[in-house]
Amino acid sequence: MVHNMRRLTRTVAVAVLATALALASACSSDSDSGNGDGASLRKVTYLTSFGNFGRDSYAWVAKDKGFFKEAGFDVDIKPGQGTGGVIQTIVGGQADFGPIDLTGGILQLGGGDDKPKDFVAVAAIQQRTMAAIVTTQDKGIASPKDLEGRTLADTPVSVVRNLFPTYAKLAGIDNSKVTWVNGEAQTLMATLATGKVDGIGQFVVGAPTVRAVAKKEPVVLPYSNVMTDLYGNALITSKKLAKEEPEMVKRFTGALLKGLEYSLANPKEAGEILKKNVAEANPVSAAAELELMAGYVRSSNSGTAIGALDSGRVAKSIAILQGAGALKQNITPEQVVDFNLAPKA
Repeated sequence: MVHNMRRLTRTVAVAVLATALALASACSSDSDSGNGDGASLRKVTYLTSFGNFGRDSYAWVAKDKGFFKEAGFDVDIKPGQGTGGVIQTIVGGQADFGPIDLTGGILQLGGGDDKPKDFVAVAAIQQRTMAAIVTTQDKGIASPKDLEGRTLADTPVSVVRNLFPTYAKLAGIDNSKVTWVNGEAQTLMATLATGKVDGIGQFVVGAPTVRAVAKKEPVVLPYSNVMTDLYGNALITSKKLAKEEPEMVKRFTGALLKGLEYSLANPKEAGEILKKNVAEANPVSAAAELELMAGYVRSSNSGTAIGALDSGRVAKSIAILQGAGALKQNITPEQVVDFNLAPKA
């Protein structure tokens, strides 16, 4: 009887210990183990660059295909409102990662104002800038000079809008003759379609979506025609996170770039994944955007790894902006990019 009692006590003790271990494991489920087994995923908030279009679908693909989970992350994806908005939200601590136009980031760092500067780029999304003015054929705008006397719409924090004075200077446009009005990321195309404005700030890959929304042929004026060395979007995080958790940042970046690579190889599937997660998304336009984006993500130098950032090219971008009088103070590539965390060129 005593022997049986001892065995029962031991069994109960083992059961209690197992329960305690299970509870401890559940309580630590938010910790950063990085093993991706689903038991302990790190919660991360990610902002898209600009609304929920095909160009940003790679984040949804990384989530849907389990790339984030494999790397140890539970990712909440939220729509961004452009470069300035993404920077503000990440520096403010409401999000951990998001893509901004790298040139927009340089403008903010070198602006000499009180805008947030505690962010750093950790990977390139596009090797060339996709910034552009998009209009429709019926507006009679065929060249940059035709923008004079016209009204354009964009969000106040968009890189297309903030870089426009530099573009105007290099393209021979009188910037004082162009009027800007405010718009929202998701409704810009509808604003153009209704004829309220003559053009919108947009990425070149937005042309298929503009065609679908406006039912008119889009006309694209790419900034890269006059500013050839500028990078496109780059993934940023806060300087704090980059400094305190570099391995975590590298793991997240790797999973996101895996989603980017998969999306470019499978644009139709990526469009369907976006539609599954974002009700208003157009999967056909999303796939077309990704097909156009491929040439910007993969450098003309085919040896360049996806995501790579080169300090020499970042220095050229800074020099272009300085030459156009767009920077109030000198900055170095190392102030913009953490080259220890970025994939090597």
